[in-house]
Amino acid sequence: MWFLITLSKEYVTTLTYPIEYTHIAQNKLLQKVPIKEIDIVVKSSGFNILSSRFGDKSIALNANSLYKKSSNRYYFLTRNQVVTIQKQLHSGVQLQEIPLDTIYLEIGTLLSKKVVLKANLDINYHIGYDILEPVTVKPDSILISGPDAEIEKIKEINLKFLKLEGIKEDFSKRVKIILPENSNNIKMNATYATISGKVEKFTEGTLEIPFKVTNLPEGVSLTTLNKTVSVSYVVGLSNFDKIDKNFFEIVCDYNTSKKNNLDYLVPKVLVKSSYVKSFKVIPNKIDFLIQK
Repeated sequence: MWFLITLSKEYVTTLTYPIEYTHIAQNKLLQKVPIKEIDIVVKSSGFNILSSRFGDKSIALNANSLYKKSSNRYYFLTRNQVVTIQKQLHSGVQLQEIPLDTIYLEIGTLLSKKVVLKANLDINYHIGYDILEPVTVKPDSILISGPDAEIEKIKEINLKFLKLEGIKEDFSKRVKIILPENSNNIKMNATYATISGKVEKFTEGTLEIPFKVTNLPEGVSLTTLNKTVSVSYVVGLSNFDKIDKNFFEIVCDYNTSKKNNLDYLVPKVLVKSSYVKSFKVIPNKIDFLIQK
């Protein structure tokens, strides 16, 4: 009887509720976690106060009317939330006071932009094998969205480090997209990308290619010991039969030798095909005699 009589009496006490923030504009986003709980002073019977204390109810605070303090710092006054809070309290519980008068929110404008994905690779190929075409990343870019202050700092996004050993065939690996540090408020429209590469056995070929001398002064002719140079090249096995002399152009610029006081010509190679992985020219110096 004493317990029931005690609970039936009215009391003034402080209750603590978790907070939910509602009605934040769609183009805005909380950049930092604001306060999570609020204390309110209420008056009610012991029964109502007891049931309020042991409930899991949270208080929704309306954040659609904010005052601006600085570029990304806003606030609202709790006295303007009295009616909103009262409606959410247990029946018979009367709101008396809100000790905290101001709640601050860090809010940024929500932006979206497309950024390039960058592969982070370490590939060791089996002896005699190499990549046939540049490694591809799909998708090659993603759409990110978040607070303008964070979005503007991001120029590209890395993929998780991928190490491949002894590769001698085509590969395709699904790799996680890694957000930069301190980007917890950034959202992405994808979380994984696929890194792919075409791998082939490579072989070496050699061709004798005639060269031409350019920028000779008028009335000057040269005599060279060599009329051709030997070009050793590395190419994928499937493209080996496609390579011929027309894929290379060898030029010796007389002006280059003259400006650098060289008594020889330096052959420069123009490769007309992406099939050629690498090449070497022999000899890399061509002796000449000037005839006037």
